[in-house]
Formats: sequence, C-alpha cells, structure tokens
Amino acid sequence: MEIDKIKAELSNPDFQYRLKAIAALKDYESEVAVPLLTSKLHDSEFLVRSFVARGLGSQQSAESFAALIQIMKFDDTPNVRAEAANSLSLFGRIAVSHLVLTYYQDDHWLVRRTILAALVEMDCPEELFDICVQGLKDEDFTVQESSVDALGLLANSNLHVQALSQILNLVNDESWRMRVRVAYALKRFDQPEAKAALNQLRQDKDHRVVGATLEDLLPR
Repeated sequence: MEIDKIKAELSNPDFQYRLKAIAALKDYESEVAVPLLTSKLHDSEFLVRSFVARGLGSQQSAESFAALIQIMKFDDTPNVRAEAANSLSLFGRIAVSHLVLTYYQDDHWLVRRTILAALVEMDCPEELFDICVQGLKDEDFTVQESSVDALGLLANSNLHVQALSQILNLVNDESWRMRVRVAYALKRFDQPEAKAALNQLRQDKDHRVVGATLEDLLPR
C-alpha cells in the first residue's frame, strides 16, 4: 500500500481500514512507520491499538521502545498491554527489567502470563525465578500453573535448587490440577528430593495426578 493511502486510511472511521493500514506499515522503514504507528496509540478501537503494539515490535528503534513501554503501562485494555509486553520482549535483554516491573505492577492474568512466557524465551533465569515466585501467590490459577511450569524449566540453570524448593512446597497442594503441574515439573529434575516427591505423587488419591507421574513410563 502506498504511504499516502496508508495515511488516509489511518483516519478512516471504519476501524477495519485502519487495521489494514497499520498492517501495511510493516513494509516501511522505522523512520516512516513508527511516527504513523504512534499516532494511533490512543485509537478508540482496542484492536487498532493492539495492531499498533504488534507493529512497533517489528520496528525496533528508541521511539518504538518508548512507545511500547507507554502502552504496556497505561493502556486500559489488558489485551493491548499484553501485546505490548510481547513486542517489547523482541528487543532482548534491554527489555527484561521493564517486563519484570510491569509484572509486579499489573496483576491482570493475561499480561502476567504473556510476560512469563516471554521471559522463558529470554535466557534470564534470575528474573524468571523472581516472577515465578510472585506468580505462585497470584489469585489466578492459570498464572500459578504457568509459574510452576516455568520453574521446571530452571532445572538445568544455576537456580535449580531454589526452583525445586518452590515446586516441592506444592506437592501436597489441595488442587489436583496443581499437583499435576508439579508432577510434570518434577520430572525435569534429577535430585533425590524430586524423585522422592514423584514417588509420593504416584500414590496420589487422584488418578489424574498418578497418570501425570506415569505418563513417560507407559509404552507407546
């Protein structure tokens, strides 16, 4: 799409046209694309703002980085904030501290799970462990589950002892769903404590937990 048409469509009352215009900016350099993307930071349609956040992630510059932080902190729609967090993670290590801070400040489950998933891919075990411990206290169960899963991924890191300790605290959790997640996470560890906890879960009162512990042992 020609740039003049993009500029015209960005003002179209029909948000579908604005979406197409934003998507078309991927074909332009950041010097052209970022000012146009940031002009729609406060668009009335959350889908448009979500597309803006996604577009800024592929247009990496100081201006797009700053805009994504603004969206992640101040947008009133969790989907948009989550999209901004995901885009910010594409900038690499420089984004980690901002993502961790947002994790603590924004308690929406979608934003937290997005940040958690992003940090898993970013090779920052200390920060990942930090937000996992925080996530275990979350009121949303899916955030708790995701935190256990991520702790399991630290089995081969220099934080494996601390990660295992957090997981072992949940072996007797009242929720069978949590005990299933714990079983899967424990399989990643070779320590005797992990094997003992798995043996305990093989005697669990819930067959779904027992099944999770035995899954890798069953013939295929």
